[in-house]
Amino acid sequence: MPDTQPAGYLAVPEGGKGRPVLVLHPWWGLNDTMKDVCDRLAAAGFIAFAADLYRGKVVDTIPEAEDLSSNLLDNQVQPKADLAAAITFLSEFARPGDEGLAVIGFSLGAFFALDISATFPDAIRSVVVFYGTRPGDYTGSKAKYLGHFAETDENEPEEAVQELEEALKKAGCPVTFYRYSGTGHWFFEPDRPQAYNPAAADLAWERTLAFLKGSTV
Repeated sequence: MPDTQPAGYLAVPEGGKGRPVLVLHPWWGLNDTMKDVCDRLAAAGFIAFAADLYRGKVVDTIPEAEDLSSNLLDNQVQPKADLAAAITFLSEFARPGDEGLAVIGFSLGAFFALDISATFPDAIRSVVVFYGTRPGDYTGSKAKYLGHFAETDENEPEEAVQELEEALKKAGCPVTFYRYSGTGHWFFEPDRPQAYNPAAADLAWERTLAFLKGSTV
């Protein structure tokens, strides 16, 4: 195991081996829900590391989350340095024959997951995004993409989803996006009871694991 772990949460499967997956939290921060995602990935045979982009801060209200995420996006030097450190850390777990790192991003974390797939193309080969987009050029990416989006989402309009899908296809990247009927933003997160949709969350998780394992659902 690497000697130095960046700020974050690490979950390792029994036996200590598995494909490495980077988890990027939503604007609430690295909360228990994201740690549980890592634990579930480890139970499925992956080495999962959730980078702590807020460096210890976790919030529960929208105004607090808006403030923290705005500060992070306004000055991306720190989060990009933390992501580079996380990629280096996780890469040390890679085994011969692995298809590079996978990254799963939620909302704010989806933006950064998409960003590093374009800026670290040799490291990131699989990207899963939950209700989050990023405009830009993906022609340098070597990754394949899976997206989970809500049917009705004031935070992530359908136009932005379509633009991302078109940009990825234009870049020649394999891409599969799903829309989940009857859902809104945060539908995957059980600590958001006003938005959580267990059926959609379970299906999205099943599809995510299949994607990471190289199959389809």
